[in-house]
Amino acid sequence: MAVLGGGVIGASWAALFLAAGKSVAVFDPEPTVERSVRRGVETAWPILTGLGMTDAGDPDAVTFHSDPRSAVQGAQFVQESVPERLDLKHALYREIEPELDASTVVASSASGLTLTEMQQGWRDPGGFVLGHPFNPPHLIPLVEVLGNERTRPGVVRQTRGFYESVGKVTIEVQREVPGHVANRLQAALWREVIHLVTTGVASVEDVDTAVWAGPGLRWAAMGPTELFHLGAGEGGIDEFCARYTDSFNRWWDDLGAPRLDAETRALLVEGVADATDGGTVEELAAQRDALLVALLRSSQELRS
Repeated sequence: MAVLGGGVIGASWAALFLAAGKSVAVFDPEPTVERSVRRGVETAWPILTGLGMTDAGDPDAVTFHSDPRSAVQGAQFVQESVPERLDLKHALYREIEPELDASTVVASSASGLTLTEMQQGWRDPGGFVLGHPFNPPHLIPLVEVLGNERTRPGVVRQTRGFYESVGKVTIEVQREVPGHVANRLQAALWREVIHLVTTGVASVEDVDTAVWAGPGLRWAAMGPTELFHLGAGEGGIDEFCARYTDSFNRWWDDLGAPRLDAETRALLVEGVADATDGGTVEELAAQRDALLVALLRSSQELRS
């Protein structure tokens, strides 16, 4: 394995791959990257152990490289997570492409860039795909995988198989759109969150509570369409649509279309400060991870 980019996402990927028994070569030009990645792996390891994911793993099976060419030599799979700037990504791709084995897959973690944009950095992008995770990748199972007409046959299937072998849940994005699938869902929900806050319907804290204590809890079990299929009894989704057509059309017509401007940003900053009562990002992240682990543990047997 090679992990290109040792930031928050790259370090999380490295922890997951090490836990799955892979040897990992990490590239990052930042001089402090070894310390930060090792700290990230050390923090993630007991969590992954508690989930039963480190039986084949070795947290020390990692090397660090300031040259991306040496990092990818001999790698069977490369996870690229460098900053989302096309110039940086294109320069990196041009540098590593001559060093890659013919069968090596390179997957980008990019959330804001499209596959087509990134492919322009390759002479032959046949082994290059989107492999977009959710933060933190070592805990959140989802990876969105996308190829297109320039992707070699079988590479998407191979990529999904690899991710699933290290414990991920994959979906295939079948048509390129900005933000892929899950980020668009997040953006749609957050747009209405902001609308409800800016129009005085509820506070930031109460809207967030409405999500995690209400539909968010159900969404951790099933997706919205399947849940609505269960919401009208024996008639399923057909009966649900017939019963609630007028309601949903009325709600959709009334949804907001706010912009993330300076005023909205200030309102969100104030609302989050009130909701978190001075908690640091590190403290809140630890709370998030503890809750995620509890949810994953409780659902492991039911999902298997």
